[in-house]
Amino acid sequence: MEDPRAHIRAALARLFTADAVDLGQIAAQLFAPEAEIDVSAPIGRLTGPSEIAEGLITPLRRALVPARRRDLMLIGGQNRRDYGGEWVASVTHITGLFIDTLWGIAPSDKLAYLRIGEFWRIEGDKIVEGRIIVDLLDLIYQTGRWPLDEAHYGAPTVFPPPATQDGLCPGNQADGTASLDVVEAMLSALHVYNPETYGSDGQVGAGGTWTPDFAWYGPGGIGSTVAWDGFVHHHRGPFLRAFPDRKGGNHYCRIGDGNFAAVSGWPSMTMTHKATYLGVPATDRALTLKVMDFYRCEDGLIAENWVLLDYIDLLAQMGVDVISKSHEISR
Repeated sequence: MEDPRAHIRAALARLFTADAVDLGQIAAQLFAPEAEIDVSAPIGRLTGPSEIAEGLITPLRRALVPARRRDLMLIGGQNRRDYGGEWVASVTHITGLFIDTLWGIAPSDKLAYLRIGEFWRIEGDKIVEGRIIVDLLDLIYQTGRWPLDEAHYGAPTVFPPPATQDGLCPGNQADGTASLDVVEAMLSALHVYNPETYGSDGQVGAGGTWTPDFAWYGPGGIGSTVAWDGFVHHHRGPFLRAFPDRKGGNHYCRIGDGNFAAVSGWPSMTMTHKATYLGVPATDRALTLKVMDFYRCEDGLIAENWVLLDYIDLLAQMGVDVISKSHEISR
C-alpha cells in the first residue's frame, strides 16, 4: 500500500510540473469535489478542485516561472486534537523567477523563494480540507519594497531544511507520539513568563524542552535566530511587549511523525495591540493570529522550529495594508 504522505507529496508536485491544460484534471484527482481550503490573506477560502486550481495554483504558476515546489518537510499522522482526522503537513518553497504580479505584489524579475506552510486533511487518496499560510510579507521583502518602519528583529533568511535532512516522509513514524509530547509540554509552559526577562519555566535548562543551541526560523517581519537569548531578543521580547496579554494554543490540529511534530490554529492566538510592533504604533485593538509551527526533536528536546504566521492579516487588523504600501516604494 502506498504511503499516503508520499502520494500527497507527489500529487502536489505535479500541480506545478504538469502542462497547464492538464491542471484541472490533476486537481480533480487530488482534491475531493467538496474540498475546502482556507488560505492566508488576501486569498481566503477556495472550494472544489477547479476553484483551488484557479485561485491558488494558477496564480503561483503565472507569477513564478518555472514554478517548482522545494519541499523541506512533509509529515503525516492522526490529529491529536478533538477536531480529528488524518493530516499531512508540510513546509515548502515555491521557487521561480518572479515575473508577474502575485496577489497584488509587484514582481522583482528575480529568483524568489516563496515559503508556504500547509495542513491537509486526507481521506483515502484525496485532500478534503486544508489550511495554508503563504508568507507574502517575506516575498515583499525579497522584492526590495519593504513597507513598514521596522524590519525584521532577526535575520530574514531562506528557511533551511532540517539539519538531519530527514524531514520528508520520516521512516520512524512510531516516534511521533514522543515528539508531539515534548512540543505539547513546551506549549503548556509558554503562557507563564517573567515580564522582565521573558523567561519561562519548562523552556531551557534543567527540565526544559529546548536544546541549548536550538534554531528558530521565523516568518517575514520577524526573521530567524538561534538559542534562547536570540529567541528572546529577536522575537519573544518584541512580541510580548506589543501583545502582553496574548493567549495561544487554540489548535485544530496537532500531529507527530518520527522526530517531527506540527501544530496549527486558525486562529491560534488572541491578543491586544498595546505597544509599537514592526513600526506600527499601538492601536489597542483586539487581534487574532493564524499560526503554523513545525518542529524537529532530538533526544527528547526541540532542536528546530519553523514558524508560519499570517502577518498580512495581522497587520491589516492593525490598520496597515502592507501590499498597497509596498506599491508606494521604489526599489
